[in-house]
Amino acid sequence: MSALRFLGIFAALGFALFAIRGHARRRISRFSLIIAIALAAVVILLAIWPWLFDPVFTTFNFEAGNDRRLIFVLMVAALVLFFLLLRVQSAADVNERSIRQLVEALGQERFDWERARAIPEGPRLVTVSPAFNEAENVAAVINSIPEEIDGLRVVSLVVSDGSDDRTAEVAREAGAFVAELPIRRGGGLALRVGYDIALKLGADIVVTLDADGQHKPEEIPVMIGPIVRGEADYVNGSRLLGTFEKESLVRHVGVHFFSRFITILTGRRITDPSSGYRAARADLLKQLVLEQDQFWTSEILIEALRHKATVVEVPVTIEARKGGKSKKPKSLKYGYYFSKVIIQTWLR
Repeated sequence: MSALRFLGIFAALGFALFAIRGHARRRISRFSLIIAIALAAVVILLAIWPWLFDPVFTTFNFEAGNDRRLIFVLMVAALVLFFLLLRVQSAADVNERSIRQLVEALGQERFDWERARAIPEGPRLVTVSPAFNEAENVAAVINSIPEEIDGLRVVSLVVSDGSDDRTAEVAREAGAFVAELPIRRGGGLALRVGYDIALKLGADIVVTLDADGQHKPEEIPVMIGPIVRGEADYVNGSRLLGTFEKESLVRHVGVHFFSRFITILTGRRITDPSSGYRAARADLLKQLVLEQDQFWTSEILIEALRHKATVVEVPVTIEARKGGKSKKPKSLKYGYYFSKVIIQTWLR
């Protein structure tokens, strides 16, 4: 028996034992276990008694010699692996979607709906601030947001993304409305919950700004100015057009790189695609399809451009966070996932 056959036998046995162990720990279903054992059995039989499969080889006209039968087996194995991968990916997508919908529903259920009924009637601007463990900073941000801008009553909304500190409590004490997500899923999902609540609150314009103090609330009039004047549907706050405190050299280079990248993909000059300081008409938000739980800033921008929205950039000031630690991953990891989101959104 050749070394290749021995290798096939050991690989099949290892695969079967791995599946049995996974089923014992309730990581895979019984159906998946049956499939795994069946595949392992076929590989073992093929390695020990290949003549059992002669009828199959003959049917497809794969005669012995010149490794044609081996090639046929590899082709079948590749197809089987492909369909198994599709099955696993499909199950993962369904589970992921279910978890996402559950978290979003629980977040909305935990919103201060009773308190929101007291909001006076009239045109409204809703600010949405996703926050994870920002108890040190969120109060200062909320207290700096004006109560009225350009005739719009301002409603401050903080979406606590599974925070395990006093973020939600501190935000309420500062006067903000709060939605609490039961687990941390990322700023993108928190933002979707915030947008949905803002629309249900009757917002005319929605502004997103960070809860860590990097965005200056006093610049909200600058952000909504083009929308109020009827010059834009969507406004992107750009640190490159304004001022900012430099982070690492890698991140600074990354801002310029992704600016060029999105400009090439969309045909629209964008100077700061990673800025979280955004403003949009409520009727535009109703049209956008947002799916990303993290690295969401590029998704919403590309979606707005896809819907032929009039996008305008305005200069803003980006400051260093006032306290606490940044929740962003390392620069290279951030760049990889940011690129992935850009490509996935553009390919829809």
